[in-house]
Amino acid sequence: MKRSPDDEAEWIRAEVNRVFSEAIPYRWRQERGSVWHPPTDVYETDDSVAVIVEIAGLKEEDYELTLTSRTLIVAGHRRDPADKLAYHQMEIRYGEFRTRVYFPWPLRDTDEAIEATYEDGFLRIILRKAQPRRA
Repeated sequence: MKRSPDDEAEWIRAEVNRVFSEAIPYRWRQERGSVWHPPTDVYETDDSVAVIVEIAGLKEEDYELTLTSRTLIVAGHRRDPADKLAYHQMEIRYGEFRTRVYFPWPLRDTDEAIEATYEDGFLRIILRKAQPRRA
């Protein structure tokens, strides 16, 4: 499938951002209070794409999914469970989070083409491709 110049530019931008963000140690990536990006895995099969987002400690009302034909956004808020007097070590991120996944091919954006489950701290999203991949 041929990509338009706009799709190609968006894909390149997303890949460059991903490479640079991986080069920075996790604890230095974001200032406290800013939007953080949870670890996200993406893999594909012949007819679907799986997106797995690590967002432990949330309830269903703490996050939302937005899907267009080529972009998935997972956004929400993880609340800090307790007041603290002094931090001795802080590696768990709290506050607003957002992860954006760009796909180089169109996806079906109907409710029956999306399957999402949240279990053991992982949000698993299965998205059906508009056209299955051909070998």
